[in-house]
Amino acid sequence: MKHLLDGHRAGFPDGYTAITRRDDPQDQAGLGVGVLRLRAGATLALRTEAETAWLLMQGRVRMAVADIERTFARSSLFDESASCLHAAAGSEVSFAALDDAELTVYDCPNTQPFAARAFGPGDIPNEHRGRGQVRNRSLRFVRTIFDARNSPPQAELVLGEVVTLPGGWSSYPPHHHAQPEIYHYRFTAPQGYGHAELGDAVCKVHQYDTIRIPPGLDHAQCAAPGYGMYYSWVVRHLPGNPYTVPEFTAEHAWTMAPDADFWWPRGIDDER
Repeated sequence: MKHLLDGHRAGFPDGYTAITRRDDPQDQAGLGVGVLRLRAGATLALRTEAETAWLLMQGRVRMAVADIERTFARSSLFDESASCLHAAAGSEVSFAALDDAELTVYDCPNTQPFAARAFGPGDIPNEHRGRGQVRNRSLRFVRTIFDARNSPPQAELVLGEVVTLPGGWSSYPPHHHAQPEIYHYRFTAPQGYGHAELGDAVCKVHQYDTIRIPPGLDHAQCAAPGYGMYYSWVVRHLPGNPYTVPEFTAEHAWTMAPDADFWWPRGIDDER
């Protein structure tokens, strides 16, 4: 199975484009990821076949499901927090693009019923994770949209975003977990890039790339200097083993201490 999915670096066409499929016989993760692009004025109505979440990437969209109707707008993945709709299988969902819009779409085979929810920027904290650690070299913005803390027990998806600062690290210290995960990348410039660890392997990731992260592999990330790196992350709970907190690799966990002692050259201070 290919882990780095790099076939969309030219961008995505209008309509829905699948990147991974929840029913792929070659991939036991059971996670589907895709991109939905709608031109201004376009509408879309559908009935979900599986648990599904829609995350706004760009534009202005009116989303409706059950008794929920919300209009969300976003112009920057890097400076603005997330907006998302999350629904169970069998839900009637509609979208109306008020401007050209793009959403990423996430699903899994779960067919258990639960109440749909909408999350706006005010509902999602923009956590400055890693502040004060190892000279802020792993400072990043983490936006957990929904997980086991705010989801009904019937839901299986966990969804969030990370913004990696230029030249910095995220998903650090290296960590792993038993549940499958997928990252989807964007950069502050089309030529931006970063590196993604999958255990001891390293993938160079570019605009619109996606990586599958197998269970148990460490997956720290870094962005090239000068380029902010965004990725959405989606995890699927396993039966009897929900995703909660990842396990940090013991040999590097010391870097999480605010007063960690490590080498730094004399007379070198952070400069613009």
